[in-house]
Amino acid sequence: MSKVIEIRNVTAAYGENEVLRQVSMTVNQGEFIVIIGPSGCGKTTLLKMINGLVAPAEGEVLVHGELLTECNPVAMRRRIGYAVQGARLFPHLTVEDNICYVPGLTRKLAKEEKHILTGKMLNMVQLPVELAGRFPRQLSGGQKQRVGIARAMAAEPDILLMDEPFGAVDEITRKGLQEELLSLQKRMGITIIFITHDIGEAFKLGSRILIMKDGGILQEGTKEELLKNPKDAFVRQLLLR
Repeated sequence: MSKVIEIRNVTAAYGENEVLRQVSMTVNQGEFIVIIGPSGCGKTTLLKMINGLVAPAEGEVLVHGELLTECNPVAMRRRIGYAVQGARLFPHLTVEDNICYVPGLTRKLAKEEKHILTGKMLNMVQLPVELAGRFPRQLSGGQKQRVGIARAMAAEPDILLMDEPFGAVDEITRKGLQEELLSLQKRMGITIIFITHDIGEAFKLGSRILIMKDGGILQEGTKEELLKNPKDAFVRQLLLR
């Protein structure tokens, strides 16, 4: 199994505030990694570091064997899908133009191509194609979130980073999106790193679960391994939530 992401003894800080402390991890092709832990433990910073949005103060980050410090960060990001809570859509672009934005950076898409791609992506996230011409301000919070996921997937990335992507959707829709994401991941072999605060979601999605606390990885393993042998009282409490 080939390594897709390697993080070697990484430390990160915002000013005087150290948010990651000597973190190391390896992610193999096709894994579905779920990261869970309390607010402020470094989950989002770790994800941003993989995407080259935050530079480590110490240590190294490699994606597909390339050091992020030695590759073209823009070209690398185009190979990585990134979906965050709140979607952060471009407000001046329609749903269709948001979804087609990244694929359109590498080549000009014909009008019909854009329509087909948008319809495919909206169907994937269970939204009607009639929304394609709307602007973000005309969507509900849950609709924006799903369009954000569609945008992240539109360029068919081989790595998908997801930071609480289902946080703004209702429970029924959330379950449907979880099933669709699992199906998509198995079908396409995408490597996914997914942040959540919901242990049930972590158990359902993760082939491996990383528990973070105080800027470090406290424990990792499959659902069965964690339940069988929790490292300490913090992990036990988290698993039983």
